[in-house]
Amino acid sequence: MKGFLTIVLLIISNSFMTLAWYGHLKFTEWKWFQKLGLVAIIFISWGIALFEYVFQVPANRLGYSENGGPFSLLQLKVIQEVITLVVFAVFTLIFFKTETFKTNHLISFVFLILAVYFMFKK
Repeated sequence: MKGFLTIVLLIISNSFMTLAWYGHLKFTEWKWFQKLGLVAIIFISWGIALFEYVFQVPANRLGYSENGGPFSLLQLKVIQEVITLVVFAVFTLIFFKTETFKTNHLISFVFLILAVYFMFKK
């Protein structure tokens, strides 16, 4: 159960992170945001990123083996990176219609899955 909850929290965390890091690139499409300067956009993104930490920190504390969780620190990091890239890919395809998913992207994801496999191999 801790492993599942850790992954769910990491997905939520990475959703906020992706929105904070890349969502502002779509702000120019919204009239109100067009008038904002870079500093304002930074603060808005920073505010969104706060929610990343609200979910990321508990996910890592819950999932870390030395806190009673099922994952080593290295395993947590690899899981987090794979989740980051999957969330980013979904975000990109939904919000940035000009981006396309190509064969080399699929191959990259296969290698990421292999990375997870080898990270958990005894």
